[in-house]
Amino acid sequence: MSLTDAERKDLARAREILETPTFGMRILTLAGAPIEMGVENLPAPVADKIMQVSRAALDRCLRTAVSTLRHSRRNKPSDTLHMSLAALSGGIGGAFGLPALALELPISTVIMFRSIAEIARSLGEDLEEPEALLNCLEVFALGGRSKGDDAAETSYFAIRAGLAQAVREASAHLASKGIGSRAASPALIRLTEAIAGRFGYAVSEKLVAASVPVFGAFGGAAINAVFMDHFQNMAWAHFTVRALERKHGPDEVKEAWSGS
Repeated sequence: MSLTDAERKDLARAREILETPTFGMRILTLAGAPIEMGVENLPAPVADKIMQVSRAALDRCLRTAVSTLRHSRRNKPSDTLHMSLAALSGGIGGAFGLPALALELPISTVIMFRSIAEIARSLGEDLEEPEALLNCLEVFALGGRSKGDDAAETSYFAIRAGLAQAVREASAHLASKGIGSRAASPALIRLTEAIAGRFGYAVSEKLVAASVPVFGAFGGAAINAVFMDHFQNMAWAHFTVRALERKHGPDEVKEAWSGS
């Protein structure tokens, strides 16, 4: 069964979101070279700290956000509530800069993950399934990209293909050990590392943007709101594609994607 006109419109919108930065992410890259140069020239200890905190934030997501989501009866995603909570945590953390990152980022990332999971559930994902949860985590790999990125390696389907094996192996681990298990498998570690590499770059852009005078007036709250909006859009697009794949099959969707 071919995609309907409405489904093709949804797919075209999803492609637009997944293959181009949102308006909010363009705000963060508005200063162009200064932000990118700032990210590339971060001192090694600072870059290492960002990666360490990013990994810890992603690891906390699976244990914290989903445990609260399972007790929720809400069917419609509470996007505005999560946006407000993320802005609040960003406003608090923004006043203290890098020293507050280890406290603020795990909180805001869990809030974003919970929002992503709600969007996934609203589009037909079964959050009792490890693969669905790991796909929520995978959304963080769909963040901003630098100008130096190879487009062939950062396209939506290329990112998914690059993570597919680790997702399958990590899903098998979580299925046997349970979501709340603290026993990390090599596959789960590899998956988190791969996602953290891209998410950490986005976090670096966020920190550098906050230090640029033109963005300083926005503060941590506004930048966190931008991040939340970006990942909510990415989540809608990603899980729209997955919903269409479940209905029509990956090959049919990919063919329609190429023609959209």
